[in-house]
This record gives sequence, C-alpha cells and structure tokens, in this order.
Amino acid sequence: MQRPEDENLGIGANFAYGLQHVLTMYGGIVAVPLIIGQAAGLSPADIGLLIAASLFAGGLATLLQTIGLPFFGCQLPLVQGVSFAGVATMIAIIGGNGQGGIPVVLGAVISASLIGLLITPVFSRITKFFPPLVTGIVITTIGLTLMPVAARWAMGGNSQSPEFGSVANVSLAAFTLATVLLLSKLGSASISRLSILLAMVIGTVAAVFFGMADFSKVLEGPLVAMPTPLHFGMPEFQLAAILSMLIVIIVTLVETSADILAVGEIIGTKVDSKRLGNGLRADMISSSVAPLFGSFTQSAFAQNVGLVAVTGVKSRYVVATAGLILVTLGLLPVMGRLIAAVPTAVLGGAGVVLFGTVAASGIRTLAQVDYRNNMNLIIVATSIGFGMIPIAAPSFYHHFPAWFETIFHSGISSAAIMAILLNLLFNHLKAGNSDQQSVFVAASERTLRYQDIAVLHEGDYFRDGKLYDCDGNEVPVTDRDDHHHGGAPEPRVKMAAGSHSH
Repeated sequence: MQRPEDENLGIGANFAYGLQHVLTMYGGIVAVPLIIGQAAGLSPADIGLLIAASLFAGGLATLLQTIGLPFFGCQLPLVQGVSFAGVATMIAIIGGNGQGGIPVVLGAVISASLIGLLITPVFSRITKFFPPLVTGIVITTIGLTLMPVAARWAMGGNSQSPEFGSVANVSLAAFTLATVLLLSKLGSASISRLSILLAMVIGTVAAVFFGMADFSKVLEGPLVAMPTPLHFGMPEFQLAAILSMLIVIIVTLVETSADILAVGEIIGTKVDSKRLGNGLRADMISSSVAPLFGSFTQSAFAQNVGLVAVTGVKSRYVVATAGLILVTLGLLPVMGRLIAAVPTAVLGGAGVVLFGTVAASGIRTLAQVDYRNNMNLIIVATSIGFGMIPIAAPSFYHHFPAWFETIFHSGISSAAIMAILLNLLFNHLKAGNSDQQSVFVAASERTLRYQDIAVLHEGDYFRDGKLYDCDGNEVPVTDRDDHHHGGAPEPRVKMAAGSHSH
C-alpha cells in the first residue's frame, strides 16, 4: 500500500508547492545568521556568506531528511533549516569570546551534534511517551510560541526602525492576511493550496505600488558563489561552550521528535521508533557538517509543519524540491537578496494564518484525547500554561543559572518537558491516583435503558457514533421512543461517566 507521503505530483506542482515551503521558512532561516552575524560584529559581506551557507546547508539537510539514505532521514515532508533553539546560547558564547566567537560557536555545534548523534537510539525508543496528549500540547505550543514572531513581522520586523509598528506596515500585513482568506474562500482547490504564496506575491506588488518595498540592492554583489568551507577559520573547541550547546541539542532532539510525530499525525502515516531514529540521525549529522560551511544546528521547521496542515499536500517530493531550491539559493546570492527584499510585513500577514494553523493542528490532536475520569485536562492546562510563561514574560528566567534558562526560555521545550513529566506521573505511574480523579473532570451521570442493553449481542461495538454487529454490519439506531405504552417506566441501568462496565 502506498504511503501518503510517497505520492509524486509532477515537476510543476512540486516546484510551486516547494517554492511556497521555501518562502514560508525563508524569514526564519535567514534570521538566525543575521542575528548571529550582527552579534559577532561581522561585515555585511560576511553576514551574506553566513546566510548563503545556512540556505545551502538547510537544502542539503532537507534532501537527506525527505529522500533519505540507509539509517538517515525519516522520508517525511519536513523542511530542515537553522534552528532558533540555539540563538540565545550562541550569542552568549560569542559574548564571552568577543570578535573570535564564531569559530568557538562552530566548534561547539560540531561537538554537541556528534554527541547528539550518539544518544539518538535512546531518544527514538521513547515514542510511547509521546501519545497524542503530549504531541498535541507540543504542537499547540509551537503555534502559540510563533505568534509573537508573526506580530513582529507584521509591525515591520526591525524594532530599531522608526517605521516599526506603523499603520502602513500593519495595514500591509492585514491586506496580505485578507488576501490569504479571500483566495482560500473563492479559489479552486489548487489556488486555495497556493493561497499563502499568491498572497505574498500580491502583498509584495502592493508594497511596491506604495513605495514600501526596496529592490535596489538586489543586483549588488556576486550573482553566483559557492559556499567556501572554513571561511571563518578552523572551529575551536571549548568545554563550557560545548556543554551549553549540548543542552540546545537535547532541546532540538525533543522539538524534532515532536515535529516528526506531528507531521506523521497530520498526513496520516505510521511513524515508528526506527523512522524517528532515522529522522533524528539525519538532523544530527546535518548539524555536525553544517558548521564546516559556516552554518549552525539544523532542525525541522515548525512553520512548514503548519504549511503541510494548511495545504494538505503530503508529498515528500514537494519538500525535496524545496531542498533543491534552498541549495540553489545558497549558490545564487542574488536570488537570496531578491527574496530578502519581500517586505517583512507581508510575511507577518501570512504568518498569522500559518502559525495559527500549527496551534489549530495541535488542538485537533488534543481533541482525540480521552478526558473522562482522568487527569488529562490538568496535564494539558498545566503544560500549555507553563509553555506560555516565556512568551508572556521573556525575562522570567533571567536570574536562573544559564543552563536552566537555555532549556526553559523556549516555550516549546518548557511545555514538552512538563507534558512528558506529568504524563509519566499521572498516566504511567498509577500509584496514588484516586478513583474519582479530579474536580476539573467530574462529568454528569449518564443513563441507559435496560431494554437498550438487553438487545445488544456479543461482539457488537460502537464506532463514530454508529452501532455495528460482530460482522461489521451497521445496526440501525432509532431515536424514537417506541418503548412507552403507558404504565410504569421501565428500569434503567445507571453508568458513571467514563466507567467501562458493559
């Protein structure tokens, strides 16, 4: 039986949907080298090289993850790129090493990723601790964590600019958002699927019309350039830097595990521990090779998980095409400069839908969870609440040790850790759980008529609100009250909500 991700849509569709994936994550993949380059005080030309290296490395990592080699790659539609998880740590490493910080960062990434590669077998065996309860919480939190990013983009992206948050920027974002919604409502299936990309193009054209987009710098600099290995010198290995980077790698492994399981959930394919392990190994080997070109830790991009959910395009060949586009962009700095000229406010308008869809996918996963007579509602409430703390109060953990702040400063890893621990505590270690679980989940009592139970046969079962007999034939269910002919009411069988008596 063909897996849904193995469908090949043909060159044209692969390219169009692949380009949409690239545009979706372009802002994210470019942001990290921009931030790190500025923190290290690099020249614009060197920052340009960091960006090209990140596109190139992300493209190769995406190809490895989607097409796969023996033991490497989960063969799912996942776009790989520079992970945001490490930004704070890398800036801290650079701060401690001044101008010479980049080689120390690259050395730390290589070492920590190789250690990560060694511990993937342990990680891939724990899929049973990631039921829909946990993955739903993590996916919802990923979507909510990305919302401030969309808001900053909509305001113009650069908080130092006097135009940041101007009515013009926010209006451009709102126009792009309205275009996405309009195309989704009025368009054919193919237009609806490409609504994000088309809205970005329409938004950019509108921005040019109002003088809000600047394409003048596109032709400055080389048109074609190969990323030069070790351009920033030989990597340097410092123990403190490696240890702080290792925490980032563990966070990355948790996030990538969640993304792999989330994509499997969204497209409806089976992800076992072998497949998860292959995906994590591809992640770690990409992360250990990327610094040789001048890039950083690679991980699956959460916003592209959202795009798969929005468009319903499940093919991994679409994402492999996105990988080829990224590699090409890494070799063509001129193309990178062209896409970088798309106004940030346009990305913000599209981002609201994209990141909101990630959260909505998580809510859909949480809808499958059974909340009757157990602690699952409290687990969801506490984990999402805990995950929101770094978003609501970014300085919440400033006075904690650096390693602690690194782990919990990410709302995604905060929520993931809390969800895993509470799921273990309440659902795996049953000792001490009361039979009347919680005031939060007390449900109303249900009643069933004695006659209704008397007519059931051995092997009858319910699915999706319908009754079937043991051979799988549907038994018609009537909602008319045929039993009352006056006289005394018949006895009823009482069942507490969530009890399993038959």
